[in-house]
Amino acid sequence: MTLDFKKQEINVLEHLEEILRGVKKGALVTTKSNGQVNSMTISWGQIGFEWNKLIFTIYIRSGRHTHKMLEESNEFTLNIGFGKKVEKILNFCGTKSGTSIDKIKELGLTLVPGNEISTPGIKELPLTLECKIIYKQLQDKDAILESLTKRFYPTNIPSDNASSNCDYHTMFYGEIVGAYIIE
Repeated sequence: MTLDFKKQEINVLEHLEEILRGVKKGALVTTKSNGQVNSMTISWGQIGFEWNKLIFTIYIRSGRHTHKMLEESNEFTLNIGFGKKVEKILNFCGTKSGTSIDKIKELGLTLVPGNEISTPGIKELPLTLECKIIYKQLQDKDAILESLTKRFYPTNIPSDNASSNCDYHTMFYGEIVGAYIIE
């Protein structure tokens, strides 16, 4: 049985406030590699223009399962939603690793095929940006202010711990190639 989903195409610039508010509260980054779909909660991101392209930049710690999948797939969707159910989804996806659990299956999320990329959107977080990675760079730890390093990259939590925060982020620049709201 094939499910049909309606997608209302949107102009990203007309939804900037909603996108930024969503990222600040928490959004999902979803990627697909080797047949596996994984979502991870983020609250850091930025949107802007570079190389005459509309870009969404995500920051993913190098030790995360999502990082590995992004390296393999070179694409992602940004999924934004609001409400109590979304808070539960964000909390779960922000505290569990895709290496040990199928978060999509566990939460009963509805995957919606992408228009321009193979990574799906998620019906329960309907505002979707489809992004193709066009540049990536690991943060230079020596270029970050010491006060920020102490706050965001303490060395007292091993990088293989689920609560790890000592490994640095890779900045993934995703050209926005599609944007819609799943209805």
